[in-house]
Parts: sequence; structure tokens; C-alpha cells
Amino acid sequence: MYLDNSATTKPCDKAIENINNVLLNNWGNPSSLHTLGMYAENEMNDSRKVIASLIGAVPQEIFFTSGATEANNISILCSAKKLKKQGKRIVTSAIEHHSVLDTVKSLEAEGFEVVYIKPDSDGNISEEALSRAITPDTVLVSLMLVNNEVGSVLPVSKAKAIMKNVCPRAILHCDAVQAVGKMPINVNSLGVDLLTASAHKLHGPKGIGFLYKNKNLHLPPLTFGGGQEKDMRPGTESVPLISGFKGAVQSIGNINANLEYLNQLHAFAVEKLSELEFVSINSPENCCPYILNISVNGFRSETLLHFLESKNIFVSSGSACAKGKGSYVLAAMGKSADIIDSALRISFCKHNKEEDILLLCDALKEAVGRLKKR
Repeated sequence: MYLDNSATTKPCDKAIENINNVLLNNWGNPSSLHTLGMYAENEMNDSRKVIASLIGAVPQEIFFTSGATEANNISILCSAKKLKKQGKRIVTSAIEHHSVLDTVKSLEAEGFEVVYIKPDSDGNISEEALSRAITPDTVLVSLMLVNNEVGSVLPVSKAKAIMKNVCPRAILHCDAVQAVGKMPINVNSLGVDLLTASAHKLHGPKGIGFLYKNKNLHLPPLTFGGGQEKDMRPGTESVPLISGFKGAVQSIGNINANLEYLNQLHAFAVEKLSELEFVSINSPENCCPYILNISVNGFRSETLLHFLESKNIFVSSGSACAKGKGSYVLAAMGKSADIIDSALRISFCKHNKEEDILLLCDALKEAVGRLKKR
């Protein structure tokens, strides 16, 4: 029973079919001028069109990368490179993914001032906190859309409204890894200049992601090569993975219907887990329903994780990138060490059922009955 979908998802049949088809039948270099190259380029361009439509963009605004980590690095470093003469203030949240936090930290070493907005105790970032942090000398704001550990939804569009009045030339970047394909997204409504995502979070392959860049925004390149992806990400494109990404997007179905189902599943999970006296809920009430963070009071996360694994139930103790370290997200929310040390992240996909929740509850009851408290 797989409940770790925020770490990665099982590739869907269409993604696998597309990858195999390109590897076997359409393996040309998309930059080649002969027929095989043209076929590969056509497949890549069709994939770009399908993926652009998912977020309300146009195809020329989509740039393929190896994943959102690379896309986040490109977004932040290229923006800083472009605007460093105008100012050196960067605003982000304290609960961003490490691919954002570590990148802005590298810019701090170069003289940039980085403001890390802390969330409230529920993991939410307030409009008031944004207003205090965003000043006229701000050149970049980077906010994730959905937090990958507790599921809080950050006020990205409100940040843009503030920026228009305070620092209209600043760039707004959004890490939307946990949101793309799971909730309706329109880059124009959000007001973002840059947005990033990875295929493997929505039943596509690993090793492929995209950077959305508003067509009116011009950024200097970070790396150099043969001119692919309009110089934003040079290097021969991986057409098999790109096509697999397209297949995953085509298999999403109705996003609103999926979201409604996940809201019901999430509510059921909260109800059943809250009935267990040893469980506390860490995710906010208004979180993205694909993620639910809990703590099993008195028991270490790692111990519980491996007990559940022995029952073929797979969850995580936080972000997969943290590799078992204590959650900096929960720490930023002001949670106690006991809560942090006993935290589990449950993350759903549209294939999970209520029966999965009931089995999880039974397994947690058994774990508490059999394991020793720390």
C-alpha cells in the first residue's frame, strides 16, 4: 500500500508506452535536420504543447530540464544574474524545498540579502508577513505553491499583487512540484514569471521536468552549449522522457474531479486518524488534500516507518530529500521536538482508497501496542 506519493509516483501506463515507443521507433536527435530528427522534434514539440496547456501557458514558454531541482536553480540564479544591479534582496519562505533554500543560500554568500518568511503554527504564510518582507529593493520572490511536507498552500498570487505596487520590476518564481497536475493552475492568474515542476510527481518518469518562463521575461543563460531550449537549458533533449511526461499529463483526467475525490479521502483520513488518541495532525485544515502530516506521539518516525514497511505500507518521515533528518518545516512551524521526532507524512494519489486509510490505522494501533516508546 503506497502512501508516499509526494516522494514519487508510480509511472502510468501511457507514460511507459510513450517512453518505449520513442526508444524503439523515434530515437533521432531532435536537432538533426534529417527525417529521424524531424520526427523526434515533432514529438518533443507536441509534448511541449500538451504540458503548456496543463498550466495555461503557450508552448514557447515551456523549457525542458532534468527536473524541478535544476529548473529551480536556473530560475533563481538567472534571475539574480539579471537583476543584481537593481537590488540584492530576495524573499522566500523558510519552508521551501532544499533546491530553493540551498540556492538562495549560495547567493547570500555572494552578497545578496535573503529574507526567510516563517510560517504560522499551521504552516501557512500570511499576506501580512509577505507585505512586511517585500520591499522596494526586492528583486526576486520565490514561493512554493504547495509545501511538500505538510501540504500548506502558499499565497503566490497575493505575493504578485504586493509586488506590483512595491517592486514591479521584481521576478516571481514558484516551485509548483506538489501542485501541477493535482490542482487547477493558470500561470496568468497566479501572476508568476517562472514556475517549475517534475514529471515523476504526477505519474511520469524521473529525470524530466520543466521550467515555465513568461514569454516577456528575458533571462541570461546559466550554462552554455548547442543552443537547445533557446539557450535556457542547452544539451540534447531526452525525447523519451519528454514523451513520457506528455503521457502522464494526458492520463491525469479531470483535475477538478480528482481534487474533489482527494478532498473526501483526506477528510476521511483526518477523521479516522484523529480517533486514535496517540495521533496528532500537523497539516493545516486548508492544506492540499494530497498531503497529510501526522505525529504518533511517543514513537520515533523511523521506527514507525520501518514497522509499517514490514506490513507493506509505505509512508515517509518527511521530505524524501531529507533522508531521515528532522523536519525543518515542522521546526519552522514551532512544533516541539517530540512532535518532529514522531512525524509521518502520508501522501495520496487518485488511486488510493478509504480501505488504505483503515489498514494504516490498524497498523498504527498494532505498532503502538508492540513497539516501545522512545
